[in-house]
Amino acid sequence: MTEENNSQPKTGTTASPTASAPSGTTSSPSGTTSTPPGSKGSAESANPRTVRFGQKDVSLDALLGDYQRLLDQEKKYAKEIKKAVRVRRQERSLKPFQAELIQMQNHLEKTKRRMIILFDGRDAAGKGGTIRRVTRYMNEKHYRIVALGKPTEEQRTQWYFQKYVSHFPRGGEVVLFDRSWYNRAMVEKVFGFCTEEEYSNFMKGVIEFEKDLIRQGTILVKLYFSVDKEEQARRFDRRKSDPLRQWKLSEIDMQAQDRWDDFTDVKYEMLKHTNTNIAPWFVVRSNDKYQARLNAIKVILNSIDYDRRDDSLDFVPNRDIVISGARELEILEAERLAQGKPVTRY
Repeated sequence: MTEENNSQPKTGTTASPTASAPSGTTSSPSGTTSTPPGSKGSAESANPRTVRFGQKDVSLDALLGDYQRLLDQEKKYAKEIKKAVRVRRQERSLKPFQAELIQMQNHLEKTKRRMIILFDGRDAAGKGGTIRRVTRYMNEKHYRIVALGKPTEEQRTQWYFQKYVSHFPRGGEVVLFDRSWYNRAMVEKVFGFCTEEEYSNFMKGVIEFEKDLIRQGTILVKLYFSVDKEEQARRFDRRKSDPLRQWKLSEIDMQAQDRWDDFTDVKYEMLKHTNTNIAPWFVVRSNDKYQARLNAIKVILNSIDYDRRDDSLDFVPNRDIVISGARELEILEAERLAQGKPVTRY
């Protein structure tokens, strides 16, 4: 039997330190063993790769990974909670102005006045969301939202404005157009859905059409929602990835980024021809949805004097959010000059 297999030294003898100590260790005078610093055994005992967790050994790497995932989730939820609180506060801050919309609506009903509000602008600029905030607390009996689709074959044979006129308000009613007759000046023009003659006839006739509406007592509010290219792309990406928003994404939306400059050009032509003193455009910067909604409501409330107006509220639109059509035209003309594009006054 070898010396390594003897569990006890023979009586009357002294064990040799080199014989009793395992390879890679040293024996202390007291007879205990230790592992030299830097050896594998020392590293494993100081930094174990597993720990006992319940009834099984668990990898430290796995535990650290789970811990990091929990931290990431906590940050995500904290961010979502913060956003939800912010949105909730913003929605509450709209309520005094939404209450004013009810007062305005009551005044229109009392005086039998008619109001038309146009919501036009870039795709994904927030038109629909603003319409929902405008009408949220209004009396459903006295307003309508009109969003016309592709024209029927019968409508193609009619006077262009006829399909819109059939939805015009009666006395005491508000009609909100989610895209209006200005579709011809923008989407139809860009994608060739109308002829050049049809486009030209529209641009020549729309001013007198609107003047006639106003002369006959209709209150006309024209809102153009403007979002920058990067924000539009971000909103499109969200529509693609969110099942609850995918229905909003159309074929036209898919091309809006590629045709960005074309839409800018037709916007310029539209403002140049149709921004008039009697029926001006209000351009609403809508990168910030809350600010766009709040200030669009202010524009609507300022379009008519109504009874029981709450004078403690600030009805002045933010000048960085609501831009007059004339000012927007100046900005577009400066950009066109910088790009070497022609600038002509109508």
